[in-house]
Amino acid sequence: MTDREGRDMKVMVAGAGIGGLCLAQGLLRAGVDVRVYEREAGAQSRYQGFRIGLNAQGLAALRECLPPRLHGLLDAVTGPMSGERRVVDQHLGELRLLGAVDGGTATDRHVLRQLLLAGLGDRVEFGRAVVGYTEQEDGTVVAHFSDGSSAVGDLLVGADGVGSAVRRQLLPEAEVVTLPGNALLGRTPLTERFAALVPGFGTVVHGPGVSMLLGRMEFRRPPRRAAADLAPDVELPDTGSYLRWVVMLPEPLAPALVALADDWATVRDRLLALIDGWHPDLVELVRQSDVGNSSPLTVRYAKPVPHWGTRRVTLLGDAIHPMPPSAGQGANTAFRDAALLCRSLTAVQRGEAELPAAVEAYERRMLDHGFAAVAESLERLPDFTPAR
Repeated sequence: MTDREGRDMKVMVAGAGIGGLCLAQGLLRAGVDVRVYEREAGAQSRYQGFRIGLNAQGLAALRECLPPRLHGLLDAVTGPMSGERRVVDQHLGELRLLGAVDGGTATDRHVLRQLLLAGLGDRVEFGRAVVGYTEQEDGTVVAHFSDGSSAVGDLLVGADGVGSAVRRQLLPEAEVVTLPGNALLGRTPLTERFAALVPGFGTVVHGPGVSMLLGRMEFRRPPRRAAADLAPDVELPDTGSYLRWVVMLPEPLAPALVALADDWATVRDRLLALIDGWHPDLVELVRQSDVGNSSPLTVRYAKPVPHWGTRRVTLLGDAIHPMPPSAGQGANTAFRDAALLCRSLTAVQRGEAELPAAVEAYERRMLDHGFAAVAESLERLPDFTPAR
C-alpha cells in the first residue's frame, strides 16, 4: 500500500525480543516494509532467559506470523508440556494439585528468538537503541536513537520490553509495579533423575520461606541438528534439554542474593545453604546448575491504562502489559498482540483499511486481552510465592 504521497508504508519496531520479531515476520510475509531496531550489540550478546510455555492461542498466533517453511522446524525444537500441575513440600511430599493442563508446548526463549530472526537479515539492526520519537505534521513518525541518528516511518511499534522508552514517552503516567522479593532463574541439564521431578506440566515446591517452580524443556530434536536437516539456512544454538527452575525468594533474602548476580557460583552456594535438608534431588538440581544460563529475575506488572487515543506510535507485549510469570501468559500475550497487529496492518497494506483506524482496532483489543492476562497472573501468583 502507498499513502497519499505515494510512499510505501514503513513500520518501525523498537526491540528485537520474541514479540517484536514475531510481528516483523508476519509483516514481511504481508509485503510490508518493516525494520527492527534493537539496543543490544548482537543476537548473542546476553543471556536470553529460559523455557516458556505456549498455550493453544499463543502457538497459533506464532505460527500465523512465522513463514510456513519454518513450521516444521518450530515443531521439532519445541517439546511437550501437559499433565498435572502439582504442589509438593521440600521433601517432595504431595500437598495439593492445581489441575491438569493439556496441549501446551514448551519452547526455549533463546532458541525461539534465533528461529524468529531467520530470513529477516539486515531488516534487524543491532546496536540501535530507540530513545524517543517525534510525530510529524505529514503523518510520519521519527524514531530517535541513542547515537543521535534517526529513522522515519509511518508507524513506530514499541516492543522494547518492560523498560520501554517508547511507553515512557507515549504514556508517562503508566505505572509498572515491582513486587516485593525476587526470584532466581536456574537451569540444569536434563537427566532421568531430574525429569522425574516434573512428571506432568510443572511442579511447585513449597519449603520453609522459599518456593521453587520446576519445568521441563525437553526438545523433540536437538535444535542445531534439526535446523541442519529441515532449514539449512537457519542456524540455531546447540542447546540441550534441561530442567528450568525458579526460586521465589522472600523480601529479606532477595537483595543479598540479587546483588551477587554476576557471580552465579556464589549465588548457587548461598542457595544450597538455604535449601539444606531438602530432598537430595532438589539439592543436586541446584548443585548441577548451568552457571552460564542462570540469573536473577525481578517480578513486575503493569497497572491497566485506558486507551490513549491512536497516534502513529503503538505498543506490544511487555512494553505495555508486563506481568508475573505465574500464569505463563507473557509470551503468549505478546504473540497474540503481534498476530493481531499484523492482521490490522496487512489490511492497510491491501488497501482495505486506513492506518489510524486499523491501529486503534488493534489497541482496543490488545488492551482488553493484555490486561486480562495481567489480572490472571496476579490472581495466581500466591500459588507460587513463599509464605511469609
